[in-house]
Amino acid sequence: MSTTGPSVSDEEIIARTRRWLEHAVIGLNLCPFAKAVHVRGQVRYVVSHARDPEELLATLHAELEHLADTPPERTDTTLLIHPEVLNDFLDFNDFLEIADAAVTALDLDGFLQVASFHPDFQFAGTAPDDITNATNRAPYPILHLLREDSIERAVAAIPDAADIFEKNMETLEQLGPAGWADLQKLIFGNK
Repeated sequence: MSTTGPSVSDEEIIARTRRWLEHAVIGLNLCPFAKAVHVRGQVRYVVSHARDPEELLATLHAELEHLADTPPERTDTTLLIHPEVLNDFLDFNDFLEIADAAVTALDLDGFLQVASFHPDFQFAGTAPDDITNATNRAPYPILHLLREDSIERAVAAIPDAADIFEKNMETLEQLGPAGWADLQKLIFGNK
């Protein structure tokens, strides 16, 4: 349900992404680690106007370096939103190898990592309309830059962290396609 185009401002893209974070990721408790950094204002939202993977890679490099050079108290994680490139999920999925190589090229392995969200995210072996794919669906393609030590601390603080994936699947199955569609209306400001 990605809505892009010249009429959508960066501010609206960020607002939709923030509503997705608040109502889907935090609201459905898909990531129990997200609330703390959101409440403390430690999430950096960056809208890239890249129109091809090479431009996006340059932006990714800059954002990885920025996150590495910024104290976690100020920015713990970055959401690199790129509505104009890699809208095809398979192309996006292929780009993730390039993103991982960028982390390595910058000598940030073990320090930073890249997670991913996409409007058409699909787990291997699932149908496109399988509701469980929604655990990784966002209003726009997003490269999520994370600090490894923050992940380790968060996982250590949650006794059942290994069960998050299964709980997320159950949550989305209980919500169902109609509930997810209602949530999308809220995220896109249609409700």
